Amino acid sequence: MKKTLSVLVSLAIVAGAYLWSFGIPEIFLSGQTNRASEAQGPGGQGFAPPGGPGGPGGPGGGPGFGPPGARGATTVVLTKLTMQPYVDTFRAIGSSEAVQSATVTSDVSGRVVEVNLPPNAQVEQGDVLVQLDARAAKLSLEAAQNELQQASDTVVRYERLRESGNSTVSDVTISDAKLAQRLAEANVGLAELTLEDLTIRAPVSGTLGLSDVDVGDFISANEAIVTIDNSSALLVEFELPERSVGFLSLGREVTLGTPSLTGRPFQGEVTSFDSRIDEVTRSVTVKALVENPDAVLWPGMTFTARLANLSEPLLVVPTTAITWSRDGASIWFDNEGVAMNAPVTILFRRDERAWVDVDLPVDTKIVTEGAHKLRKGAKITDANTDANAGNQEPT
Repeated sequence: MKKTLSVLVSLAIVAGAYLWSFGIPEIFLSGQTNRASEAQGPGGQGFAPPGGPGGPGGPGGGPGFGPPGARGATTVVLTKLTMQPYVDTFRAIGSSEAVQSATVTSDVSGRVVEVNLPPNAQVEQGDVLVQLDARAAKLSLEAAQNELQQASDTVVRYERLRESGNSTVSDVTISDAKLAQRLAEANVGLAELTLEDLTIRAPVSGTLGLSDVDVGDFISANEAIVTIDNSSALLVEFELPERSVGFLSLGREVTLGTPSLTGRPFQGEVTSFDSRIDEVTRSVTVKALVENPDAVLWPGMTFTARLANLSEPLLVVPTTAITWSRDGASIWFDNEGVAMNAPVTILFRRDERAWVDVDLPVDTKIVTEGAHKLRKGAKITDANTDANAGNQEPT
């Protein structure tokens, strides 16, 4: 019994809510109208049909229910459809490195006899940084040069003898002498290269880092000595999501910022980006170049990168104008005082606005408030227009 009573109460609540929102269905209204017409005879005192004189919803009568065409207009808020471009912004965090940098190492082992490594000093490419003990290399070069001189003199002597008609100097003898000369020349070149390797020079121009190398230290081959950074410009590397690849291009402007210089933006440009998407992060690596003429930016700084893509002008509506049904999203618009709806495709959405694709011209008045009360073909009136009319003072 209690279950039956609960079901009946629930049905009554649902029916009341439906009648309050949508009114009495037309099929019942038409039957009611016919019965009211039959009940009202000529000169009789019967009930007037809904919408008629003296009847509910008609002139002189109280509010009643009826089909959309018979009821009064629904008050809604209308706004003109406008066009605006959409700014798609991508933000990322990256780190920087000097546009040109090098770690200075020694190609050979040796004892340090001279050091020119002042921290943060500016050096030019080719400047001497460290000099290793070169006494043995100089002696080896001198010996190689003497051997070359001796081999060259032998070749000259054999050629003179051959020209004078001496038959003891054969072609084989001259060939062997020239071979010995070429080997001596190669030994001189090797000795010069060994001597040159003992003088460590700056491979690039830039600023020296810190170094703990001092006179008297023994340096092994391939041991790091000091770093040099050319920070006249920096390369900032960061990751962008996969959907950004559509507008990545060389030379595209990038706005950069660093926590070390809060509130000061820097303009850079894209110099390179990867040719494939990372399979794990689903992102693409991008490098941007930022000029640093004042040397306020340091290699290794953390940067925030922002790329903005401005689209073509698109139709934009308040999000309150979009309604949903089983057929998808749509918006209601004013068609000469009658409510009509049109399907829309949401392209972008931000805060309280949505950029949409809809088959409506610009300046069409769309319903931004009150759309949930509408049915297709219902009469509507603009709340803003009614308010302005009510505020006008009589003349």
